[in-house]
Amino acid sequence: MEGIFKKLMEKTEEERSILRGNQSINKAIYTNLTSDFVIQSEKFLKDDLIMIRKHPRYIDFPKHSHDYIEMNYVYHGEFFQKVADQPIRLKKGEILLLNQHIEHELKACKKEDIIINFIIHPAFFDYIVTNLSTGFIQNQMLQFLVNSMFDFNQKGEFLYYPVSDSNRIQDIMNQLLLEMMNQSLLAKSKIKFLMGLLIIELIEQKKNQTATPIKNEQHSFLNDVFLYIEENYRDANLQSLATKFNQNVYWVSRLIKQLTNQNFKDLVQEKRLLVTKNLLLYTDLSMQAIAEEVGYENVSYFYRIFKQKYGMTPRAYKLELMKTE
Repeated sequence: MEGIFKKLMEKTEEERSILRGNQSINKAIYTNLTSDFVIQSEKFLKDDLIMIRKHPRYIDFPKHSHDYIEMNYVYHGEFFQKVADQPIRLKKGEILLLNQHIEHELKACKKEDIIINFIIHPAFFDYIVTNLSTGFIQNQMLQFLVNSMFDFNQKGEFLYYPVSDSNRIQDIMNQLLLEMMNQSLLAKSKIKFLMGLLIIELIEQKKNQTATPIKNEQHSFLNDVFLYIEENYRDANLQSLATKFNQNVYWVSRLIKQLTNQNFKDLVQEKRLLVTKNLLLYTDLSMQAIAEEVGYENVSYFYRIFKQKYGMTPRAYKLELMKTE
C-alpha cells in the first residue's frame, strides 16, 4: 500500500494555501451560511450518498457541526479533536463516527498525520438495508442493528472504534482508499458496497464490545417476532404472538414499535408484499389468487396497499417486470 501512502502525503491545494500563510479556514469551501459554522453536505455530496476526502493538515479547525454523518479514519499518525467538549485522541487505524449536528473542533494535523473523512448522507443507511440484506428476517434485523448503532434523532451522538487490530476492517479501509483514487465508472458503486460492508463490520464490533443482557434480550425478542411473521404472515395476529411470549398484546405491540419504529401490522404487511412480488414474478396466478395466498381476502384493499408501497398496481408491476426480463 506504499502507493496509497505516497499519494495521500501529497499536499492538496488547500494545504498549500495554508502553508503559504493563509491560517484561517476558507468557510466558503464548507458552507453557504454566514452565522453558525455548519458544514453542508451539498458542498460535497451533490447527488451522491457518500464522499471520501483527505482532511486538510497544518491548521486548527474551529468548532463546527454538519448536516450529514461524518466518519474519521486515521490512516497514518494520530488525530486530536474535542467532540461535544470531550477530548479524543485517535490513533492509527481507529475510527470515529459522528452523528449529524454534533459539534467538534479539530487540532492541526502534522505532515505525517493522514486523516480520511467520510461524508455520509443519512439516506445511505437505507441503501445498506435495501442492498446488503436478503429476505425479510435479514432485512428487518439489519435495520434494527443500524438503528440501535446510531440513533439519528438524538443530538450529540458519536461512536469510537479502536479497530486498528481488525484485519478485516483495515482491509476494507484500504480497498475504499484505492477506489477513492480510482476514476473508473464503477468506483462509486464499489465505494457504496464497501462502505456497507464496513458499517456491518462496525455493527458487529460494537455489539461485541457493549453487549448487555437487555440488548441481547431485545435481539432475541425481535428475531422471534420476525421468525413468527416469516412463518405465519398469512394469518399473523398480535394475540397469537403475545401468547407465544406469555405477555399481553399491549406489551408486545409497544416493544415492537419501540425497537423497530414500525407497528406489528406494518411488519406483516411488508412480508406479505415481498411474497406478492415473488408470486408476480415467478407464477401466473390471478390477482385474486395472489391476494388470498398472501392473506388478503379483500382484493380492492390488496390493490390499494400494493399501490401505496410501489406506486403502481400489482398488474402494472408485473408488466414492468416482464419488460425487464
